[in-house]
Amino acid sequence: MIIIHRTNSENQDFIELVKQLDKELASRDGELHSFYDHYNKITGIKNVVVAYRGNIAAGCGAIKQFEEGVFEVKRMFVKLDFRNQGIASFILTELEKWCLDLGNEKLILETGIGQPEAIRFYKKHGFKSIPNFGQYAEIQNSVCFEKYLNS
Repeated sequence: MIIIHRTNSENQDFIELVKQLDKELASRDGELHSFYDHYNKITGIKNVVVAYRGNIAAGCGAIKQFEEGVFEVKRMFVKLDFRNQGIASFILTELEKWCLDLGNEKLILETGIGQPEAIRFYKKHGFKSIPNFGQYAEIQNSVCFEKYLNS
């Protein structure tokens, strides 16, 4: 059974999962990792979910205010041993609910072209490709998406 826990970025399980995420991304992103790392600090994130299978923290995700009415999905990760079990879908569903609970109707996100499984995942969950936004506007390695909730 999967248990989803709403928390914040001070949660120790979230911190440990993000360390594993960063290690994986460093190998995928290569020389661009330091650029991305600059925008992926977790200090002060108020809306974090951690997914547990039993007592084990299996995955995480977060949302962060981007602009009025819009939250950005950040730090989505599922441990290798727990992938392809629907955990990422549970995490994303909870983040979408939380976004709506906070009065926001749109999510955006960025992922890399070196993460084809993430691209497929977001498309499968109703995210549509958009022009790269913000700090990712000129980064050819980035792929950005949006999803309107309640539509």
